[in-house]
Amino acid sequence: MRITAIREHTIPVSRYADPAIASGGLTTSLVAVTTDAVRDGKPVIGYGYASIGRFGQGGLIRERFAPRLLAARDSELADDNGGNLDPLRAWDVMMAGEKPGGHGERCVAVGTLDMAIWDAAAKIADLPLYRFLADKLGREVPHAPRVAVYAGGGYQYPHDDLARLSDEIKRCVDLGFTHAKIKIASAPLDQDLRRIEAAARQLAGANHLAIDAMNRFDLEAGLTAARALAGYGLHWFEDICDPLDFATQTDIAATYGGAIAAGEALFSQAEARLLARHGGLSPARDVLVFDPVHCYGVPGYLRILETMTAAGWARSAFWPHGGHLFSLHLCAALGLGGAEVTPFAFAPFCGLAEGLQVTQGHTGVPQAPGIGFETNPAICRAFQALH
Repeated sequence: MRITAIREHTIPVSRYADPAIASGGLTTSLVAVTTDAVRDGKPVIGYGYASIGRFGQGGLIRERFAPRLLAARDSELADDNGGNLDPLRAWDVMMAGEKPGGHGERCVAVGTLDMAIWDAAAKIADLPLYRFLADKLGREVPHAPRVAVYAGGGYQYPHDDLARLSDEIKRCVDLGFTHAKIKIASAPLDQDLRRIEAAARQLAGANHLAIDAMNRFDLEAGLTAARALAGYGLHWFEDICDPLDFATQTDIAATYGGAIAAGEALFSQAEARLLARHGGLSPARDVLVFDPVHCYGVPGYLRILETMTAAGWARSAFWPHGGHLFSLHLCAALGLGGAEVTPFAFAPFCGLAEGLQVTQGHTGVPQAPGIGFETNPAICRAFQALH
């Protein structure tokens, strides 16, 4: 059982449905991992991408981690029966010789390849990823699970912001979403409050609306915002300040008093342990939004899950960031609270698999072998271009 080729390509992605709106030059990496397993006369290929928000990782993938996988012996990649890849062993190959620390970008490169390896292994097993992963971990899952989801997006528009934001949230509701998340902290606070009110009018009230400050507040601005936001009854208040400034987060969380979401910009088990000890969060109230791809993929995410549950957090508190099909599978396999879906932004990785719909805030999981990227035509075309 070998990996015979790894192809990588960086593509631009946009925070908006209209990619002409400036989006900071954001990119993501696509990878195709070809194996020597053959199905229907063709080699099995696993696909992965670098989620959203951290830019492409092509250099690290090409120069550091892909060569290790390509040079690995069969026994280092195969499962005990020798008939499939073992993604956990492949992860060990990628991380061989790596020193502790240095999580900021390395973790994304590893997570991108890890996603593709899980996709390939589930395809070889002829199982959807959630079933393959649950079987590997000895977990029971429903035959056709339903996953709670919310609509991510709500970035500030350069023109007609309130009208365009209202229209975006209305379209999310029309698609079947009951909850949505918008961005704040890139405009004055009074404008943020108007954005919150405009979005909440399209939902069933502010308690169905989450907000994301994208780690932009310092202590003074965060405390001011917390006092202004405390009366809205929001679903959660996410990524308040610098992700490692636990003292500031603790003070703002105490002033705010409502649900806080954290973890998107933390990438390792060690950082999760610090968050649990020093982040000022409550397992009974707050939410964890670690991105599985950005946390070194499934093995890293499982370590974070272990750390946080040992600290008193329920699995239902985990709502993976990213808006991708991969997270739907992890939620179903691991019994997590739910997942983000980006209905309009970050094309081609927006929306769901073809045939899946959101009903009362829940959706199904692709039943095709692997992650199911091939069931979304736009995503499928993007990956096929790698060949």
